[in-house]
Amino acid sequence: MSTLFRLKSLDRIFHEAERPQQQLKRALGPVQLTLLGVGAIIGAGIFSTVGTAAAGGADHLGGGPAIVLSFALTAVACAFAALCYAEFAAMVPISGSAYTYAYATLGELVAWIIGWDLIIEYAIGNVAVAISWSGYFQELLRGLGIEFPVWLGVDYRTAAQALQQVGESQAAGLNIADLGLAVERAARAMTVAPQLAGMPIIFNLPAFLIVMLVTWVLVIGISESAWLNSAMVVLKLVIIAFFLIVGVFYIKPENWTPFAPNGFKGVSTAAALIFFAYIGFDAVSTAAEETRDPQRNMPIGMIASLVVCTVIYILVAIVLTGLVRYDQLGTAEPLATAFSALGMHWAAGVISLGAVFATTSVLVVFQLGQPRIFFSMARDGLLPPWAAKVHPRYRTPHVTTILTGIGVAAFAAIANINEVVELTNIGTLFAFVLVAVGIIVLRRVDPSRARPFRTPMVPLVPLLTVVMCGYLMLELPWVTWVRFGVWLAIGLVFYFLYGVRHSTLRER
Repeated sequence: MSTLFRLKSLDRIFHEAERPQQQLKRALGPVQLTLLGVGAIIGAGIFSTVGTAAAGGADHLGGGPAIVLSFALTAVACAFAALCYAEFAAMVPISGSAYTYAYATLGELVAWIIGWDLIIEYAIGNVAVAISWSGYFQELLRGLGIEFPVWLGVDYRTAAQALQQVGESQAAGLNIADLGLAVERAARAMTVAPQLAGMPIIFNLPAFLIVMLVTWVLVIGISESAWLNSAMVVLKLVIIAFFLIVGVFYIKPENWTPFAPNGFKGVSTAAALIFFAYIGFDAVSTAAEETRDPQRNMPIGMIASLVVCTVIYILVAIVLTGLVRYDQLGTAEPLATAFSALGMHWAAGVISLGAVFATTSVLVVFQLGQPRIFFSMARDGLLPPWAAKVHPRYRTPHVTTILTGIGVAAFAAIANINEVVELTNIGTLFAFVLVAVGIIVLRRVDPSRARPFRTPMVPLVPLLTVVMCGYLMLELPWVTWVRFGVWLAIGLVFYFLYGVRHSTLRER
């Protein structure tokens, strides 16, 4: 049993990271790290989840205009988590993020669990982002008068569910137009798609292609990837500024009444949903091994990106709920919906363009993070050694980058976005909890270790992280907990079949 909780010393972690054949290129500074964080955070969440969280749905209560409080509540939980991450990132500037931190403080088994859990945040989360990118890209094409083939722009399950909705509406004598254009298009995919052995061929081609394009950029190098991300960040911030500046002139204060239609329950439920909009600041830590002066720059990048995004989110929520009533925002593209409801279709087109930029930058950062988790796990022997190879020219973990890209692209082509967003949330919150616990443990077992950045008020801040993230986890549906448990169980099978027997700590 003791072998399952064996610790990997920080000294050994640093020594192994210095091996020439497994060394990554240090090229990132504080501005690039901050933009990396902003690029990861501002994406599909603010452009889609904010509407559903405000309006509510069949399975949850909406926050209404009080969603600004939901953003604040989630920001506080993330701020506590960021302070914990910042101490680890400055003290252990190594690829692997929470996985590496857990290995040094909580033991190998916990490290494996959190490494497996991070696949939910980065890889599965990127599936949702790719699907969202595809939706906005197709909306942008329609605005330009180009109709993308419907059977190449949606997954099979969404199309099948849409066809069922249309059939039920027709049987009940209801107006199909009330279901919305998105449902009509998805249902049409089932009827116009070519068939193979009697089965319609339906898959999300744009989602597949954008992931493969991003993967190619990431293989070329970290500097090129950071440049692409920085360009996308600037463009999407311009689009968000456009939404705020134009939208503020059309605000109707009466739309803010009632402010909290479902009370604090609606606010807290919305906070659990919009947590997806905050996922990403921790992705900065996965680039620690490619950062110049990480002891100083990693805390700056994580905390600065979180502060910038929180201010932007609250401003967007205020303007959005002031443009139209909150119960009209339950769409996949609420910012565009708000302008369309005012008859400003040209402005809705600009917002769709911004969403394409936003989700592209998120794809870059998340697709950058996941291979580096695999890279660190392979370096420790918990995954096969080929996963720890570095490209001789580009100095990037090209093997895991390519495999991650293929896997994410394949799932994005066939997956349903609603099934992965909540799973991503619970996986990320669980990682935050373990990092916070790790801070408390390491302060006790290794208090003399040099800490360039120290989490304030330990153990209070880590304990508040555990409490707040745990509370948000409890607000998620029970079926999400079941899926999360199944995923962790699969990971444990992999660990006991391979990892526990090939661990570098066991070999020594």
